[in-house]
Amino acid sequence: MIVLLAVVVFLFAFASSRNANRIISKPSIKFIGENNLFVTNETVSKLLIQNYAGVKNVPKETLVLNELENTLKSNPMIKTAEVYVAVNGTLNAEIEQKTPIARISTNASYYIDEEGSFMPLSTNYSARVPLVTGYVEKNNLTNVYRIAQKIKADEFLKKHVYEIHQDINKSLYLKLRTCNFIVKLGDKNFLNKKINNLKAFYKKNQKDNTLNRYSKVNLQFENQVICTKI
Repeated sequence: MIVLLAVVVFLFAFASSRNANRIISKPSIKFIGENNLFVTNETVSKLLIQNYAGVKNVPKETLVLNELENTLKSNPMIKTAEVYVAVNGTLNAEIEQKTPIARISTNASYYIDEEGSFMPLSTNYSARVPLVTGYVEKNNLTNVYRIAQKIKADEFLKKHVYEIHQDINKSLYLKLRTCNFIVKLGDKNFLNKKINNLKAFYKKNQKDNTLNRYSKVNLQFENQVICTKI
C-alpha cells in the first residue's frame, strides 16, 4: 500500500509539473451570440498578444487567466470574456460582444448597447438600428435608452421607426420610414399607452389611405392623439 501510494503521488506530481510546463499553442477564439460582427478574431488575438507579448509557445504556468480576461473586457465592444487552457495546451477564449440598439448621431457618433452603455462604432460592421439626433449627453442616456429598448422589443416600432429625436427640453420624437409626419412622445412616462395610441392611429389611417395628410402626431398626453394636418 505504501509503495502504491508513493507511485500515485509521484505520478500526480509528474503530471502536474508537466501540465504546468506545457507550451500554450495558438489561441482558439470562439464568439458567442451574433458571431464576430464588431470584434474580429484578429482584434482578440492582438489584445492577447499585447498583454503577454504573444501567448503562443508560452509555458502554461506563466499565464494568469484573469489578467487575460480583464484585458479582453477592457475592449468597449466586448460584453463578456472567458479564457481557459484545455488539457492539450490550447488557449481558449470565449467572447460575447455587446449588442447595439441605437446609434447616436450628434456632434459625436457611437452606439448605445442593450444595457444602456456606451459602445463605439466599428470599422468592421454597421448595425441597422435607429439613429438618435438632437440634444444627447453621453453621461445621460436614460431617455433615449428607454425608447430604444421599446423599439427593439416591438415589431411594429422596429419595422417603422428609423430615428429618435430628443430636443433641448428632453422631449422625445419619432420619425417613421413611410410617413411624412413626426411623432411627438413628450417625456418617457406612459410609453406603453402612447405606443398603443400610435399603432391605433397608424392602422386606421393606413386603411383610409390618409397617413400623408398629417405633418405632426402628438401623443404626449396619455389619452389623446392630436394631429396637425399639412
